[in-house]
This record gives sequence, C-alpha cells and structure tokens, in this order.
Amino acid sequence: MTLSEIQSLVLGVLQAVGISSVFLLAVFLGFCVVVGFTKLRAIGKGSLVVRSLDDRLGSGARYLTPDVPRGPADQLRSPELLEHSGHQAS
Repeated sequence: MTLSEIQSLVLGVLQAVGISSVFLLAVFLGFCVVVGFTKLRAIGKGSLVVRSLDDRLGSGARYLTPDVPRGPADQLRSPELLEHSGHQAS
C-alpha cells in the first residue's frame, strides 16, 4: 500500500462516517419535529395524544385563589415565615 492509497482510504472512511452522522441527525430531528407538531393540536377525550391525566379525564385545571387554605400544613403561613417577616402567628 502506498501513502496515497492510505490517504484515500482514510478520507473515504471519514466521509462515510460524516455522511452517516448527518443523515442520522436529520432523521432524528425530523422525527422530533413531526412528533412535536402533533402535540400542538387540541386535546379532547377522544384524542390519541394524552399529555396528562387531566387531558384523558377532561376535567381541566382548577386554580385556587390565594386566600384558600391549602390543607393542614399551610406553607405560606408557616411559623418560620411569619416569624421571619415580623408578623405574629395566629
């Protein structure tokens, strides 16, 4: 083998690896874009795309007002936070 044959062989291997890498990257990105676009459509009970359990049940999100108690441990009115802010715990 001569030096020019080795150089052409190495160049061919590098081209093959580069082309296959670019091809696989293009296929992967194309798949991600296509799958991402399918998630942008409206979601309903009969939809095949389920992003959360709320989507499947169709109940939707329920937002609480800021003054609603949040259970036995109200983290917004904890003694540590009230003491730090200078208020008295009631």
